[in-house]
Amino acid sequence: QVQLVESGGGSVQAGGSLRLSCAVSGGTYMPYNFACLAWFRQAPGKEREGVAYVDRYSNTDSADSVKGRFTISRDNAKNTLLLQMNSLKPEDTGMYYCAAGPLSFCTRDWSRLIFPYWGQGTQVTVSS
Repeated sequence: QVQLVESGGGSVQAGGSLRLSCAVSGGTYMPYNFACLAWFRQAPGKEREGVAYVDRYSNTDSADSVKGRFTISRDNAKNTLLLQMNSLKPEDTGMYYCAAGPLSFCTRDWSRLIFPYWGQGTQVTVSS
């Protein structure tokens, strides 16, 4: 059974930092199914938006709103996805989800795709 479990969320003041982790496990063909890993977020009353992705070769892409502040990475040996978030702003507040899918999901339109596997989310709250 595929499981994606996020951790590391919390409450911080603007300008602070948080590091999110997502442990990926289960299922068959893991290198295939988890070749593309991504973070999404959803604020109350807003649509879900893509934050960043990293593929199995460590190629990345991120939303313009987080460029220069957030860094996505993965540890393939530990099947872990990470998101280092610095210089946090109140508008970064939301539920953060990790998502996994085949390599084809790491494409130009990645943020619009419905990844096949999702975690339950971890809450990030940034106060001004």
